[in-house]
Amino acid sequence: MTRQTLHEGWTLRAVPGAGVPAEVAERAVPATVPGCVHTDLLAAGLIPDPFGDDNETRLGWIGRTDWVYESSFDWQPGGDDRVDLVCAGLDTVATIDVNGIEVGRTQNMHRGHRFDVGSLLRPGGNTLTVRFDSAYRYAEAQRDRLGDRPNAYPEPFQFIRKMACNFGWDWGPTVVTAGIWQEIGLHAWSTARLAQVRPVVTVADGVGRVELHVEVERVGGPPLTLRAAVGDATGEVTVAAGERTAVLTLTVADPELWWPRGYGEQPLYDLDVTLCAPDGRALDGWSKRLGFRSVRLDTTPDAHGTPFALHVNDVPVFVRGINWIPDHPFPTEITRGRLAERFDQALGANINLLRIWGGGRYESDNFYELADSLGMLVQQDFLFACAAYPEEEPFRTEVEAEAREQVTRLAAHPSLVLWTGNNENIWGWHDWDWQEPLAGRTWGRGYYLELLPAVVGELDPTRPYWPGSPWSGSDDIHPNDPAHGTMHIWDVWNDDDYTKYREYVPRFVAEFGYQAPPAYATLRRALSDDPLAHDSPGMAHHQKAIDGDRKLQRGLDAHLPAPADFDDWHYLTQLNQARAIQLGVEHFRSYRPVCMGTIVWQLNDCWPVTSWAAVDGDGRRKPLWYALRQAYADRLLTVQPRDGGLALVAVNETGEAWSAPATVTRLTLAGEPRAKTSVQLDVPAYSSVVLALPADLAGPEQARRELLVAEAGDSAERALWFFAEDREVDWPAPELDAVVEAADGGQRVRVTARSVLRDLTLFPDRLDPSAGVDRALVTLLPGESATFTVHADGPLDPAALTSRPVLRCVNDVPVSEVAR
Repeated sequence: MTRQTLHEGWTLRAVPGAGVPAEVAERAVPATVPGCVHTDLLAAGLIPDPFGDDNETRLGWIGRTDWVYESSFDWQPGGDDRVDLVCAGLDTVATIDVNGIEVGRTQNMHRGHRFDVGSLLRPGGNTLTVRFDSAYRYAEAQRDRLGDRPNAYPEPFQFIRKMACNFGWDWGPTVVTAGIWQEIGLHAWSTARLAQVRPVVTVADGVGRVELHVEVERVGGPPLTLRAAVGDATGEVTVAAGERTAVLTLTVADPELWWPRGYGEQPLYDLDVTLCAPDGRALDGWSKRLGFRSVRLDTTPDAHGTPFALHVNDVPVFVRGINWIPDHPFPTEITRGRLAERFDQALGANINLLRIWGGGRYESDNFYELADSLGMLVQQDFLFACAAYPEEEPFRTEVEAEAREQVTRLAAHPSLVLWTGNNENIWGWHDWDWQEPLAGRTWGRGYYLELLPAVVGELDPTRPYWPGSPWSGSDDIHPNDPAHGTMHIWDVWNDDDYTKYREYVPRFVAEFGYQAPPAYATLRRALSDDPLAHDSPGMAHHQKAIDGDRKLQRGLDAHLPAPADFDDWHYLTQLNQARAIQLGVEHFRSYRPVCMGTIVWQLNDCWPVTSWAAVDGDGRRKPLWYALRQAYADRLLTVQPRDGGLALVAVNETGEAWSAPATVTRLTLAGEPRAKTSVQLDVPAYSSVVLALPADLAGPEQARRELLVAEAGDSAERALWFFAEDREVDWPAPELDAVVEAADGGQRVRVTARSVLRDLTLFPDRLDPSAGVDRALVTLLPGESATFTVHADGPLDPAALTSRPVLRCVNDVPVSEVAR
């Protein structure tokens, strides 16, 4: 058995047609495989950066053009029974020729293909050609054939099995790609090969079981031997002459359990499978790392409705989650190192679950291997989002083949704990005025409630499946009912102030978010606007949400002083995003265990854009990231409205009881105490307690001049409660002393407050794009100090580092008397 990758010597050319620029039409350019048309044209200097200014619009012709990849390769016969051309991923509508003979066609980015090409290969030189027809033309033809169906955007993304967000989203660019986006090569083999290996992993009563379901592809019919080993367990089974399937079960006594981060370790076991010929020769092999753990979803009705509680190894896990989108529009730009950086950022924000959203892709092996090793839970959507999807052919066959391939590929990963049928499509059918224009046409229901649960039940019976996000658990209950199953909260961003989060007590909130622009250095890299303004051309183009700037302004008007310039606007909108999500997360966590999870929209961006992300498209952390780190802390102290008053809520997401003395003090902005109470926190493991605060604490004498401070020593971050909005508070002008000194790999900035400093934040990327800081959103009372550690490629000017617009706090923005 031999494998020959075919990644060298490729060229790319456009098929002549309307819209193709003259400088592209006549050229064959070097192509990188795996890769895509956009990256090849960019490397050849034929197009500008697709993500700068409004270049995305200027490059729209790429997605409406047909493209041809071609390569020559040497091949020598080796006496094998079969030689297959293996295409792990083609994007998307492809025709494959070997030496001028068509060998196959594909129309699904999300699955691989294999073609027998042995009879077409010649000793010596051979030619491989892959033509990609325009994804637009294919999708529009299917739409016209089957009848249009509603979706969230005026693009035909639901009529092609391709990454939907390539067609643009309210956070993403329209860059409709084409190309050989995963490995391609020749696989020569004889007698038989392993066509599929599917481990079903369970653990119960101290015994781990790996039930291996194996399919073989044969050329001949002799009996074969299948051998496998995991841990100390080994076994073998005979695949009888002519048979193509076998099941082999291995048992591991007392396996170490795999746990989510914060609950235990993540031991992984090597599973090795070998297919042997009658004479004992190894014909093929397969290996994977797996973990032993159980997972179940508790949806047993209770007094509050229908819960949605994830249990791992019989321990209920409060999901501190965040949504994940493709980290770049061009998948081959997403390296393992780039993913490792995102995982590090997620873990640093105390996140324990990533939900892979249904408008993107089934994530890579690198992604899942990192999740396994780090204890990050993963929820994988099947790839349907925000649209009515046709169920007619060829889509039903493609969807089933895609689902079978991906479920089998991912089944061994312990990090994967939930399959979800779609994103918002069942909700859309109910609430988004779809039913009349559909006029009885299919919209995807058969996928979510019939086909996909059947595939998961057959191939991956150890994992829960949930038909949609959101979904109430029943056709008889509205899909976005807060009391049942999962819900999405988008009325806050679209129509209401973020304090409305407090009106919801959901069982599990799987999406909610609030926008802000990316880091200043990210904007300056991508935009040529001069001057930069919230509504300058580049900024406007990189705001994809409907009425996005108006919604940002509504949030500022409700809470914060009016910005005097772009620097104020940038700081205050980023701050408001952080405030909104921190308020929501802490409110939802305070209702544990009625609510058992939050999944914020979203962790990452795929380009420079104003969006809901905590980490922008250049990988820079926005203030939201720092707010999440506090709101998702293992031990959370928070002040919450309760029953007409205020309460101190302590949430403990550790396996140890939390016992600590705590104080709550009502202070003036000058730091003068007005009232104080002391309490003893006794919070069992994985639980919360609510302690009502006395009226003299909850009722200020002067709302515009007072706040509450709740502290529990070093056991948790302190919690603050302000009685008035910032735009109404009598903020003193900020007074501070700042000292900058060298530190390993950077500089330390120590700030001592001489007046209250509200949400003090450093933005060192304004001085050097390489610069970052370890903390943000720090509120200091008079006499208190905080130290910020700044890392950069070189030293930064201390004077610039400690002055506006790098060093900011809310009370350096003047508040007009009219606002008060």
